[in-house]
Amino acid sequence: MILITMLFNFEIGFGDDIMTYEQIKNNSDVKTYITQADASLIALGYTEHSFAHVTHVAEMAGYILETLGFSGRMVELAKIAGYLHDIGNLVNRVEHSQSGAVMAFRILNELNFPAEEIAIITTAIGNHDEGTGLPVNELAAALILADKSDVRRSRVRNRDITKFDIHDRVNYSVTKSELKINEEYTSIKLKLHIDTHYGSVMDYFEIFMNRMILCRKAAEKLGLQFKLMINEQQLV
Repeated sequence: MILITMLFNFEIGFGDDIMTYEQIKNNSDVKTYITQADASLIALGYTEHSFAHVTHVAEMAGYILETLGFSGRMVELAKIAGYLHDIGNLVNRVEHSQSGAVMAFRILNELNFPAEEIAIITTAIGNHDEGTGLPVNELAAALILADKSDVRRSRVRNRDITKFDIHDRVNYSVTKSELKINEEYTSIKLKLHIDTHYGSVMDYFEIFMNRMILCRKAAEKLGLQFKLMINEQQLV
């Protein structure tokens, strides 16, 4: 919390020696790790966790902190954490958040990030998974919300509808997804439109209930209420 407060109160200048989100995106090693991590998940039959997913998570985490008035550098760190958050799948899907945090530590350290920024980013990555993670700081909270809200049809790799598992059905059923903070800065709403020909609302809750509980905790860390609407009905 002390580190977060320091970065919130004091804007860090963007000089030649300050690494940016765009530089991380263009780093060849990072690209390799993300590509191979997703290749492992392809082999395991998981939905898309490649550049589309990590870019979406990065931009959404940045949007959350920017909208809430955090410093420009904190927004940048949120984007970096979002982009790196799933590289641990390179090692193994099990406990990928923790292995990803260790990998991110090494990457950022070699790129000469300040220790304070490495600490915040690795903490967020290590706590983004619903199995073991918690929103221990505001950046972690933003990352959780950004990651768990990325449900969309284009994440489904399997093109044979007859062979869909429940994760395929739920993601494929979501034809529209939006995560937005209200104008009063009191709530953050995940709004989904589900085509019930492919998946039901109950299917969604069967596999995502723990994620929604974690999203509620993350929203509370940011001083917000979490709301979930599916097909114009508020469910949380």
